[in-house]
Amino acid sequence: MAQEEATFIQTNGIHLHVVQHGPVDGPLVILLHGFPEFWYGWRKQIPALAAAGYRVWAPDQRGYNLSDKPTGIDAYTLDQLVADVIGLIDAAGCDKVYLVGHDWGAAVAWWTALKYPQRVRKLVVSNVPHPLVMNRTVRRNFSQLRKSWYIFFFQIPWLPERLLRARNWTSLIRALQRSSNAGSFTEEDFMHYRAAWSKPGAFTAMLNWYRAAVRRKLERLPSLRVTPPTLLIWGVHDLALNRTMAEPSIALCDDGQLVFCEAATHWVQHDEPARVNQLLLEFLGKADE
Repeated sequence: MAQEEATFIQTNGIHLHVVQHGPVDGPLVILLHGFPEFWYGWRKQIPALAAAGYRVWAPDQRGYNLSDKPTGIDAYTLDQLVADVIGLIDAAGCDKVYLVGHDWGAAVAWWTALKYPQRVRKLVVSNVPHPLVMNRTVRRNFSQLRKSWYIFFFQIPWLPERLLRARNWTSLIRALQRSSNAGSFTEEDFMHYRAAWSKPGAFTAMLNWYRAAVRRKLERLPSLRVTPPTLLIWGVHDLALNRTMAEPSIALCDDGQLVFCEAATHWVQHDEPARVNQLLLEFLGKADE
């Protein structure tokens, strides 16, 4: 088996930093991280998937860590982020891949499967609802609207960057600690996160994902039903997203499975890595099939 390595891959007019692991001839799994993480957020899943025979690519998505950070809000629309994923699939020489996403990475994964279902063999998303369900719930449900306050705070120019960077990112670290199970993130983890957030231009680029989501319209799709087989993993103790959005999301999938992790938070792959790894391997199937 090849050892874990990192490279830069050109896609959609930019270069993404991609950590790769597993046999080069194994079926490709692409892992998409969310905010405020980077490829490192999948560190507990990458070895397990590679050991099972999968080729794993875990990119820093655009704007994050070592990947390119184009300027302007228009560079961070969901359609652009999906185009990055399709470019990675093309660069790998694959027709289809297994696509896994958490948080913002899950939003990108949902939209990729909706827009390019022929490129997704199977879809795994965790703790983010189907985009239609999210949009509808934020508009109609006051509880979810209240929990999503930070999305509107991030729309303010420069102030969120300044406040969150203060005192060596103390408030952002505390937010991760408060919203996860005790011990899920270590001081070593926070050292890596601080380094990634502090890359020139990175944090504004990361917030531009939220700014583009609110201010820019998405391409209209002919259908919002998800056709690739889909697994939705949901940590029940999510402080930001109501679990009531999970079942309506899976109802929009032609072949969907929903698993609630009763002891986990929004950071389900950190809280319960062994269980998430088991769910991934069971759902994806044997790598040689």
